[in-house]
Amino acid sequence: MYSNFRYAEIKPTGWIARQLRIQAEGLAGNLDNMWPDVKDSAWIGGDKEGWERVPYWLDGFVPLAYLLRDKGMIARAQKYLNAIMDRQQPDGWICPCKEEERANYDMWALFLICKVLAEYGVYADDARAVECAYRAMKNLYERMKEGTSVIRWWAKFRHYEAMISLNILKERYGEEWIDELALMIKAQGADYADYTEEWKVPIFCWHMQTHIVNLGMMLKSEAVYLPFTKAEYKDEAQRLYDILYKYNGTAVGIINGDECLAGVSPVAGTELCAVVETMYSCEKLFAFTGDVKWLNMLERVAFNALPATVSEDMWTHQYVQQANQIGCAHLPGKSPWMTNGSEANMFGLEPNYGCCTANMGQGWPKLAQNIFLKSEKGVLAALPMASKLDTVINGVKVRIEARGDYPFADKTVYTVKTEKPVKFEFSLRVPADGTAKINGKTRKSRIIKINRTWRGTQKIVLELKFKPRLSPRPKQMYFAERGSLVFALPIDAEWKMCEFERGGVVRKFPYCDYELYPKSDWAYGFDSDKLKFGFDKTGDIPFSEKNAPAHITVKLAPVEWGYLRGYTTVADRWPKHRKALGEAKEFKLIPYGCTKLRMTELPKIKK
Repeated sequence: MYSNFRYAEIKPTGWIARQLRIQAEGLAGNLDNMWPDVKDSAWIGGDKEGWERVPYWLDGFVPLAYLLRDKGMIARAQKYLNAIMDRQQPDGWICPCKEEERANYDMWALFLICKVLAEYGVYADDARAVECAYRAMKNLYERMKEGTSVIRWWAKFRHYEAMISLNILKERYGEEWIDELALMIKAQGADYADYTEEWKVPIFCWHMQTHIVNLGMMLKSEAVYLPFTKAEYKDEAQRLYDILYKYNGTAVGIINGDECLAGVSPVAGTELCAVVETMYSCEKLFAFTGDVKWLNMLERVAFNALPATVSEDMWTHQYVQQANQIGCAHLPGKSPWMTNGSEANMFGLEPNYGCCTANMGQGWPKLAQNIFLKSEKGVLAALPMASKLDTVINGVKVRIEARGDYPFADKTVYTVKTEKPVKFEFSLRVPADGTAKINGKTRKSRIIKINRTWRGTQKIVLELKFKPRLSPRPKQMYFAERGSLVFALPIDAEWKMCEFERGGVVRKFPYCDYELYPKSDWAYGFDSDKLKFGFDKTGDIPFSEKNAPAHITVKLAPVEWGYLRGYTTVADRWPKHRKALGEAKEFKLIPYGCTKLRMTELPKIKK
């Protein structure tokens, strides 16, 4: 129903452009300069990791480079892409392993590199990359027909990821074997509907079917298979998400998993890989189904969970974040996480595992790529964020420019400029819970369609309105929200630098780790339902804690809370009592994404 424009047609502006530049100057933009798993990867002829990490990194670095029009970064991306394509074997095999290792190679890496090559090939107009993905998948088809390759291990639980490249190949080539391969992969892949009972009670045990990243990816499974199955769409994504959320959900829409499903506790962790993969699933779900609820969820995750789990300069990140996060430190003894280690919520180069180090970079660039989408009749402004689109519609050059600071402002102004008169449909999506006016007139539709002949320069003004509110969470806890933004009580933090050497990598600044310790009180409850909302100026760092772009003022009172047993930097799951220990005072809550230490879920004070 909807598809992405090419990189050359899109130019992000406003705060998202600043965020992309911050990312380029941070960790994700520099891994090829220092991290052995990228710098010396077997994918480019080195002797280090030759499985998922370089494909993960390229999945974010390639769109980042092209959207920024950064020639140096583009050259670095092409160096890797060309090295990978140059090493493709005559029979189409592309992954870096010996021939005798092929039978046991986990095809998850193949699915991922073909996704990277196919998307890059289409969006950057590189036919060779699409051809390489074609040959690699044709090789897999032949091996599966022979029985020399089987979908197992990670590939079995991420089989739907192969459909990203296969959908592109189906549209480009339309050959019968592509459909056959898709159905063979599906037949050997895991059906997550079989595992829903295992999602209801968290257990301290590692399972593929409760692995949080697999589940974030899984949401798009039915949708991306539709072109091959030709089945009636049943919205399995919503049904499965509802089960996951009921038993493991968070205030910011993401599912708790550290590393496997972790329940509804606000001090359970959520892995960064799951954040960006859930975002990508939402983008694909909307593209295939046209259901705006997935864009609402995309915003919820992107504007809250993603910025909260990386430092403002994007040089460090967490493996897992918490809704109620009063400290980020090397935890003593057995960690409180389901299966993660004691460093998982520290900020650093690769706390716990390096997968998030490689994978976190896809979040912001792909969000920016989805601000404008191609529709069947023209263009959809899918996200009311600042960006510029230069494209051709019915043979006529068209420029659509969006100006505004959404979600840190309620107005977005669209300027449509055409080289000569041309008829097409320009549609605007209205985010969840918002009321909308178009050029001063109230509109009720969630997608407002303007079908006309466009001449010269015309302006469309989208004005949104949202109400702040307290929303319930399990165990009679509450959180503040307005539109797509969740608000939290920020906790002043002491950042303690940790420099060391591990795995051949010298963790010296800026590649070091940090522990965060609280310097202000955090044990409070809501003393009032009255919320006062206000916007503040959006600065050079969009998700700045000191200069947050929005706030909610509310009365809080101190309560007795305590720590999770055995720790001094982890709050207990729930407060010990809900009666005020002192006088209620006004506090300023800021966007969740602007915080590093925070309290999000609080009780209401018992009067």
